[in-house]
Amino acid sequence: MSNEDAVQNSVPEGVSDGVEENATASESGTVEATQDVTALQEQLSELQDKLTRTWADFDNYRRRVQKDQEEARRYESLRLTHDLLPGLDSLGRAITTAEQTGDQQALLEGIRMVAQQFRDILKGHSAVPIEPQGQPFDPNLHEALTQVPSADHEPMTVLEVVEVGFRMHDRVVRPARVIVSCAPPETESTS
Repeated sequence: MSNEDAVQNSVPEGVSDGVEENATASESGTVEATQDVTALQEQLSELQDKLTRTWADFDNYRRRVQKDQEEARRYESLRLTHDLLPGLDSLGRAITTAEQTGDQQALLEGIRMVAQQFRDILKGHSAVPIEPQGQPFDPNLHEALTQVPSADHEPMTVLEVVEVGFRMHDRVVRPARVIVSCAPPETESTS
């Protein structure tokens, strides 16, 4: 008698049917588990492929954005340069006319027109002048070159603008260079 026959003979009636069903269920469970593992491996493979493609797309996007930024930095002054050229041309015509006619008044008028043209160009690029004349000194907007005693003005008042300053939106492009008042020296009274 074999071991299998011995096991079957020793198992009470009705129990052997359950053992056979468990063995069949165990085999089908193994098959299902194998199928689940295979399905999960396929899903993992698909996700890895998607991740690889997504990473490649992102890398291409990053390179494209970097190239666009470099090109934007390289040509950022193009519009300003384009806008300044007519002013430069007008200045050249004013000089040529003054040289040919000898009329200095015409030269002065031409230079005034060109200066206005340059101010308009700067304004078109959001660069507006800082106009501090008669205003209190502000170190965020002004650069004091010197102080001059003045009895007519409060101390730290802008008396004169030496160089016009400019701001663009909320940033100072160049502070206004100014001369500021200070209190006059006190004269000592003799008693």
